[in-house]
Amino acid sequence: MNDNAMLLGTVLGQPYGTHPGAWRMPWAAPDEYTDVKSHVRSAQTAERGGLDYIFYPDRVFVWGDLESGPPIVSMEPVMLLAAIAPVTQRIGLVTSASTSFNEPYALARQLRALDVMSHGRAGWNAIPSYEPQAFANYGLPVPPREQKYERLHEVIQITQALWGSWAPEAGSPDKVTGRFADTSHIRPINVQGRQVASRGPLQIPPSEQGQPVIFMPFASGTGVQAAGIYANGIIAMPASMEESRAQRNMIRSVTESAGRSADEVKFLPFVSFGLGATQQEAVERRMALEDAAGIEKRLAHLSAILGLRLDPADRDKALTSAQVRALRPHPGAPQAVRALELASQGRTPHEILGHGILDQMPGLVGTAEQAADMLQEWMEAGVTDGFTLAVDDLQDGFDDFVNQVVPILRRRGLRPDDYQGTTLRDHLGLPEQLGLDPRLAGSKDESHWTG
Repeated sequence: MNDNAMLLGTVLGQPYGTHPGAWRMPWAAPDEYTDVKSHVRSAQTAERGGLDYIFYPDRVFVWGDLESGPPIVSMEPVMLLAAIAPVTQRIGLVTSASTSFNEPYALARQLRALDVMSHGRAGWNAIPSYEPQAFANYGLPVPPREQKYERLHEVIQITQALWGSWAPEAGSPDKVTGRFADTSHIRPINVQGRQVASRGPLQIPPSEQGQPVIFMPFASGTGVQAAGIYANGIIAMPASMEESRAQRNMIRSVTESAGRSADEVKFLPFVSFGLGATQQEAVERRMALEDAAGIEKRLAHLSAILGLRLDPADRDKALTSAQVRALRPHPGAPQAVRALELASQGRTPHEILGHGILDQMPGLVGTAEQAADMLQEWMEAGVTDGFTLAVDDLQDGFDDFVNQVVPILRRRGLRPDDYQGTTLRDHLGLPEQLGLDPRLAGSKDESHWTG
């Protein structure tokens, strides 16, 4: 595989899949959202496909409408990944953890433990929280934006400093000499910020990759500046190739402005697929998911996109010529153009839904070849470094992707036949790092520290 080959991971926060109808399909177990075994199965499927990482997002409040479906995030992700670590061998394990509520020492300890348990496969998606419900759960008011990001800078930098507080030079336990560790290489950090602080040192030695890889979501303004300073992976949700190009270029620019190489950060947008042996089979599979999700609600959403009320009783009837002429697609909906095109082709409302019109991220409903073509097109256009796959129904959709799409990508030289290294840094083509990036020493973001 060449240096410009495609990186590939998957998001696994929802054990049924990302489609709202997946939990109501005949094969879905009602209690699967709390079943650790289902998460293990998905992680092992991802590893069987040679994916670079699995990603667990997090929200520290009830996220989603429990009247109509399971919480979007249910189980605590670090604990889940701790269960997954010993039953996998190579795949990266990436978890979100908020900088708004967690103290640096707790973060450094938990994530270092996961990194050591997995032999260097941990990643941290560092996010500042913004939801009032989350702050309410911690008994806190929502802080001003500048305070939220000041804390993010302090938490990340102190966490990294703690990771560097135990150096490899401390050595391994030596029973002959009786020396367990050279404590001259295990030192306190004594860092005091305006919002958080830590003495250190950490009581866990480094992993094979030094320390966890830092991911961050794509965000504008202050958020993208922070990502340029710290992140090696960006998980984003652009609506199109053009938007992906713009976001990737922005990230690369701010990374260089922070004194780092643009190639040190990997842009990894979400994509979603619904697969079938033919496109029609794929559409029919997705139509079944739309039915399970509640066709009336789904058609109401499609009505808002098309600007025409669609009667559920007529969901399997093509729109009349008069109805097509009356369509007024919503200008703010990225799916509107595709929905109008399908309606003009004589597709029924049910079939339009079956083409994935309501998906919140780029992707397609079609064959494995079409999925591989799309991924290759984005890569060759230079708008991404890889993808974070969102599976609509994990019961069959993930196996289909691994069994059908991955082999095509390998034949085209876009993915390796097997893992080329053992750590997450190996998979992403990143150098080892232990402690705060020395290029950031003395930066404005740590100028208020004392220690």
